[in-house]
Order: sequence, then C-alpha cells, then structure tokens
Amino acid sequence: MDHVRIGVVGMGNIGRFHAEYLRAGKVGRCQLAAVCSTSPGKLGDWKAGGVPVFGDALELIHSGLADAVLLATPHFQHVPLGIAALDRGLHLLSEKPIAAHKADAGRLIAAHRQNAGLVFACMYQFRAEPRFLKIRRILREGRLGQIVRVNWINTDWYRTEAYYSSGGWRATWQGEGGGVLLNQCLHNLDTLQWLCGMPSRVRGFCQLGRFHQIEVEDNVTAYLEWPNGATGAFVSSTGEAPGANRLEIAGTLGRLLLENEKLTLVQNDADMIEFSRTAPQGFLKPASRPEQIPYENAAAPHADLTRNFVDAILDGAPLIAPGAEGLHALELANAIVYSSLQGATIDLPLDGAAWEKKLNELIAKSPRVLKKCSENVKTL
Repeated sequence: MDHVRIGVVGMGNIGRFHAEYLRAGKVGRCQLAAVCSTSPGKLGDWKAGGVPVFGDALELIHSGLADAVLLATPHFQHVPLGIAALDRGLHLLSEKPIAAHKADAGRLIAAHRQNAGLVFACMYQFRAEPRFLKIRRILREGRLGQIVRVNWINTDWYRTEAYYSSGGWRATWQGEGGGVLLNQCLHNLDTLQWLCGMPSRVRGFCQLGRFHQIEVEDNVTAYLEWPNGATGAFVSSTGEAPGANRLEIAGTLGRLLLENEKLTLVQNDADMIEFSRTAPQGFLKPASRPEQIPYENAAAPHADLTRNFVDAILDGAPLIAPGAEGLHALELANAIVYSSLQGATIDLPLDGAAWEKKLNELIAKSPRVLKKCSENVKTL
C-alpha cells in the first residue's frame, strides 16, 4: 500500500471539515474515498463532485472503497461503528470522544487489541500545537521541578441556544452522554493529563442547564489531586462571555502561564522547598527570572493528526494520540460529572460500570430524550 483511502462517517460540522481538507489534498499519501451521512441533504454536493456517498455507515465500511474510516458521528455511535470498522480490517481514526463513557471505551479498546495489526488513533489535535509541545518539553526537562499546583480556566467555549438546537442529539444524556466536559473541553482534559499525568482524586461541581435549556452540564468547577500531592482546579463553561483561557502550572522551581497567546516561564534560582528549609530569615523567597517562550500557532492541527495517522499506517510511525489514550480524558469527564451527582469525591480509576449504570438512569429519566432540532441553524 502506498496511499490510504479514508472514508469519513458523519457529515456534520467537523466531518465536513475533515472531508474538505482531505479532498483538497492537504494530507499527502491519502485520498478521500467516500463520505457518509444519514441526512441526504448533506451529501448532494459531495456526490455532484464525484465522491462516493453512503447513507449507511456499515455500507461504507463493507464497500471495499476505504482502507480506513474517520468517525465524526454523535458520541454513542463511535463504539459500535468503530468495532465494525476494526472487525472489517479497517484502520480507525475517531473524533473525540472515542466513546460516550468509560465502560464503552473499554469495549472499543478491547476490539482494537483483537485486531492489533490495525492503527487506532483519536483526534486530540492539541497535542500537535506548538504551545503545548513546548510546555510538555519544559516539564519533561524538569525545569519546573516537582509540580505542586495546576489551574486551568477555560470558559471561552461560549455557545448559544441556536447551537444546542442544531442537532437532536446535542446536550442530551441519550444523544451525547454529557455536556461541556464531554464535548467542548475534552481537548483541555486530554492536554491536562498528557502534560501532568492523571489525577488520583476528583471532586466535581457541575451545574446542569445553568445557562441553556439543556439537561447536561454547561458550567463546571472541579478540584483535582495528583498522587504526588499536587492539587488543581479545572473550570469550564459554555455560557460565560467573554470567557477566558488561562493555564497555570506551578512547580518547586517556578511557574508556567499560558494566557492571551503568551507563554511565560518564571524560573526560580533555587527549589522553593529547599530554600524554605535553609533560608536564614522568615520573609525571604527565591530569586526568579521571567522568560517569554515564543511559539507559533499550528497552521492545521487536525490535518497534522490525520497525516500522523497515515504515516502510522504506511510507515509504522508512532501515533501522536493513540486510540487507547482517548480513555483518559473521557474518564476525567465522566468522573467529574459522577462526583457532582454523587456529592462526593471520586477516586480514580473511575468505576466505569457504576457510571454507565448512573448514565443509563439519567437517560431513562430524561424528559427530553432526543430533542427537536433546527435543521437550518449553522453551528461552529
């Protein structure tokens, strides 16, 4: 094989986006083989342009036209369609999340283990962003020392009621499995654990439908603890404007701050704990030096992840975001909501079966189930 034929399943906003850059040839050594949507109106332009179209994902998977599929469907469809693709011998690139809940993600990961020769990746494009790559390098080099505190305020995910009306699956327990944590800021949660490791305990405070007529969380504050004693706070919302995006990581040797397109490292001349133990006076503190860390924004991070997926298939290149690692952010999102609903701190790893049971109860009690949608509303 010298190129990869990719079929895109799901032609909503993000599916169209992927299909467009594939058709434009922005990822080498691959081609857009086919697209699929259950909404015929989303397929007309593609069919007219000569791209094979399907109204049923399984038909595309079994068509023989694709070597790989890129899943961009509602969350609960990722697992059954992903398993079907893997069992058919197709490589799999899943949009986030890889599943709606941890237990289901385990089923998809198990299916990949049974088809170990295939490549399974997930679309966590923040891992290709230079700003986060530089932060990761600084942490790996030990320039911050031991991490003691992590705060991430990411409330710039503002969405309107029109957004939530654009699809019947959106912001329902049955259609999406959660709200802002599972949809918008799953990228932030993945990046958080990719940089700092998985917390060992979480306590979530989630407001359901605080700013919108929805049944899932749209306003969240979570407290986090890591095994080494580091603590953190994670804040997100789809109802706060203008919103903010501020990531701060404090360590024994200094502090990193990413905000307003600037990455600043303030590094201590001495470890703060050692300095405290040996300082002769009570109000002294280590001298420190601020440094601006330059970076450029990635031009096309989604395409970068897809290119890496193709390279993994053709050359055996290591994946930037292996599919199995998609479990971590999903587990954090599930645990924060479960903690809030239980009114208690949750130890990680999360009991996936317990959250699946609770989620099924929420689905059964939902007054909305799959809500009516406005087909003509444009979303981002």
